[in-house]
Amino acid sequence: MGRDSKVYALAEVSEHNTTKDCWLVIDGKVYDVTKFMEDHPGGDEVLLSSTGKDATDDFEDVGHSSSARAMMDDFYIGEIDTSTIPAKSKYTPPKQPQYNHDKTPEFIIKLLQFLVPLLILGLAFGVRFYTKST
Repeated sequence: MGRDSKVYALAEVSEHNTTKDCWLVIDGKVYDVTKFMEDHPGGDEVLLSSTGKDATDDFEDVGHSSSARAMMDDFYIGEIDTSTIPAKSKYTPPKQPQYNHDKTPEFIIKLLQFLVPLLILGLAFGVRFYTKST
């Protein structure tokens, strides 16, 4: 990595997203991993899915070995212009509806709406059964 490093824009790096021409951005550095596509233990799909963005998190999540990190020097071609990388948006969970402690009356009403017709139906069958047998 002692060579003069060229600075690339993310748009330029994003154009290299095929198995024949694949560049990745990891830790602010640009790597041409085209020659490594067939040898990558995770397969070329893993590398291709990380093109066109900052792949640092993808790389770190896997937990690469120190020898894998040392191999990266062979594929280094320059630096990324960090101003061209879009800012990460912070995840905000969706709003949850507020729990209403006063739902007990609603539950009782729904329960009664179910049980009262059953009670009337049972009563009707009971009356019919007893009046028919006598």
